[in-house]
Amino acid sequence: MTYPIIDAAIAPSGHWSVLSRAEVARLLDRGHSGLYPLFRSCCLAVLASGSDLDDGRELLRRYSTFDVDVAEHASGVQINLAGAPAQAFVDGVLIEGIREHLFSVLRDIVFVVDEILDHPRFDLGTRGGTTDAVFNILRNANALKPIEAPSLVVCWGGHSISRGEYEYSKLVGYELGLRGLDICTGCGPGAMKGPMKGAAIAHSKQRRRNGRYVGITEPGIIAAEAPNPITNKLVILPDIEKRLEAFVRLGHGIIVLPGGAGTMEEILYLLGILLHPDNANIELPFILTGPANAASYFARVDQLIEQTLGKAAQARYRIITGDPVAVAREMASGLERVRRQRDAAGDSYSFNWRLTIERDFQQPFVPTHESMAALDLYPGPSHVLAANLRRALSGIVAGNVKEQGQMEIEKHGPFVLHGEPRLVGALDSLLAYFAAANRMKLPGKHYQPCYRLVAKAG
Repeated sequence: MTYPIIDAAIAPSGHWSVLSRAEVARLLDRGHSGLYPLFRSCCLAVLASGSDLDDGRELLRRYSTFDVDVAEHASGVQINLAGAPAQAFVDGVLIEGIREHLFSVLRDIVFVVDEILDHPRFDLGTRGGTTDAVFNILRNANALKPIEAPSLVVCWGGHSISRGEYEYSKLVGYELGLRGLDICTGCGPGAMKGPMKGAAIAHSKQRRRNGRYVGITEPGIIAAEAPNPITNKLVILPDIEKRLEAFVRLGHGIIVLPGGAGTMEEILYLLGILLHPDNANIELPFILTGPANAASYFARVDQLIEQTLGKAAQARYRIITGDPVAVAREMASGLERVRRQRDAAGDSYSFNWRLTIERDFQQPFVPTHESMAALDLYPGPSHVLAANLRRALSGIVAGNVKEQGQMEIEKHGPFVLHGEPRLVGALDSLLAYFAAANRMKLPGKHYQPCYRLVAKAG
């Protein structure tokens, strides 16, 4: 099967359309240490927005002739595309939102490498250095709004969801938007697009012209969750851990919609942070919600949390199903508590500096057969166990949709995880439920598990 393609020259846009010759050379360096492969894959993912793919390697196969170049122009750097997906264009002209996203890719890749990863100012081996790096990436992207009262609601959920769940996510976004609240998601399809779409309609009805639809992603997952065109502020963090920290530092409240392993990873990440003793009194409203028929889904999630992290973890969130109005009212009330707390403490509205995030949640986890087998899935301090469960889910997500993880599985077979029998049994039961409900891949695709769970007494 052939896929329509187009060649185009994209005019400069914004501050990051001005690059030094050294920066351009690094972007176009196709060698082992060069940035071209990363730049090309991220650009292709942006241009493929709206496709039905959740497989980066398949995307690269479909558009194997795709090439991207940057060239100096009288008014800045021009992006030249060859063999680009035609769906990104209307009558030969690139859709404006996708054009903005292309230059966001350019901006973040150059900034992260030159000013974060290769800069002695940031010690990424420390908690403070990592948090400073996340702050600077968000600030460089102009994602921080320091004088605006808390209004940014992070919505997590799967890209592989039913039509009814998608429509419900739009209703949640709509009710949030009617109350003047903004949306931040992983910027992909499904539960990441629905709340933005609903809020955009509500903001239009309320004549709110500065609505924020923030999308936070990372290179390893951008092809599986290509930025949807409603996103008006795209930020690409260098890895999943910094992406997750950006969500909880930037957002003022969290809503979780139905999803699969990736959504469960996000839930465990947040619970692990909230269960840290230093964060016991920090206001961060946390709601799990879906349509009425998602009650059984959240009952399963709630059961896993009880069996692994206990009732203290369950106390940190509220489950509301079938009532988007109640969700929005609860979140608006929670954000008012956030505002009062930050006012009283003199804290920033735009970045949650007070939240303690341990190194277990910041250290990039590279899922290999060795690292997955070494995870300690045994009872212990709840925030430590949450960190290890989060890593296990991160590895499963990598095996499902990330190129590096898929290659690891093809070479050595499924990841093998060992853990305490009751804990492993609970996790296995939930993952099997996700697979049976088509929550591990896009509907219509047969799911081949990339993991094997083995019960082993500690």
